[in-house]
Amino acid sequence: MALDPNRAIRLARTLRELRESTPGSELTQAQLAKALSAESRVASATLSSWESLTNPKTPTASRLSAYARFFATHRSLDPEPHLLTEEELTPDELERFHELEAELLGIAQSDSPSARNTFAFDEGPITILCPEAPEDQRGRLAEPRNPNFNRLQLFADQDALLEMWGHVRAENPTLASRIRIRLPSEVVADDLSGHVILLGGIGWNRLARRFQTAIGAVPITQVDDNTLATGEIFQVKDADGERSFLPEWDDPTAKDRELIEDVGHIARLVNPFQSSRTLTICNGIHSRGVLGAVRCLTDEQVREANERYLADRFPEGRFAMLVRVPVVANETLSPDLQNPETRLYEWVAPKDVKR
Repeated sequence: MALDPNRAIRLARTLRELRESTPGSELTQAQLAKALSAESRVASATLSSWESLTNPKTPTASRLSAYARFFATHRSLDPEPHLLTEEELTPDELERFHELEAELLGIAQSDSPSARNTFAFDEGPITILCPEAPEDQRGRLAEPRNPNFNRLQLFADQDALLEMWGHVRAENPTLASRIRIRLPSEVVADDLSGHVILLGGIGWNRLARRFQTAIGAVPITQVDDNTLATGEIFQVKDADGERSFLPEWDDPTAKDRELIEDVGHIARLVNPFQSSRTLTICNGIHSRGVLGAVRCLTDEQVREANERYLADRFPEGRFAMLVRVPVVANETLSPDLQNPETRLYEWVAPKDVKR
């Protein structure tokens, strides 16, 4: 969440007062951090940053909800600090929980709907998965035995990767050592246990197919199409039927046709392999679409307005959408979500669907 300084300090003061005013107990930051870690790990240093009155960092909505649940009942302290589930709360405690949750989220909600920063995370690890360039499309510098070997030559979608890498590091300076770049062939189980940012699609990224299967509730899929040799198209299957989304060319019949519009796929979901972490997808039919999906949320010219749109349109924070990615004079333009013509398809996750 991105708050103005006054709101951020007000929230920090409220969180500190909740902890310090707990009757019959001197609850320390370390004790509270340990209790909140029951759902996903939080360090006492992170909790300290949430309570800082000089440079506060704002917790996510899920963390604020956990705060409210903890302080909704004195039973959270017996026999030692621990976090109860909603099902364990009594009716009176549940009422107090909802009141406190509404108070904290009310403070954390900025004056505009822009209360979200997609690529700011409370904790790591953060793994950026990027497709591997096919061998027949790599340069000589991709050969490890070459004395001028450059590992980046192994990656496809390099423009999107560099844009995402720089932005994620800038948004998470304290987590820099826990931000990883991985090729699909390099991935180990630990890489999938944190926040995952998936770049590219099924053509050059075998893990993209695995994720697509794991998030089966999302009606957007990427499929091979024998009419397009340069990429894989998107299909949507929902109550309105089945639709396909394809790129646009200046002259579809010409041999040297020029791409003038690609399709980008942007999604924010629960990580299907670790429910306390997120999965963010930036994909496209071609690399142009992948870059456009990334720049939709990283380009300083449009990201604030786009984040505001997403916060307002998808308050639960889980969504998937297809967007137009214009290509003009060989430049990939950043999609403007405020423009209805940009948005090709939107899916809002039902409240009972976590993926």
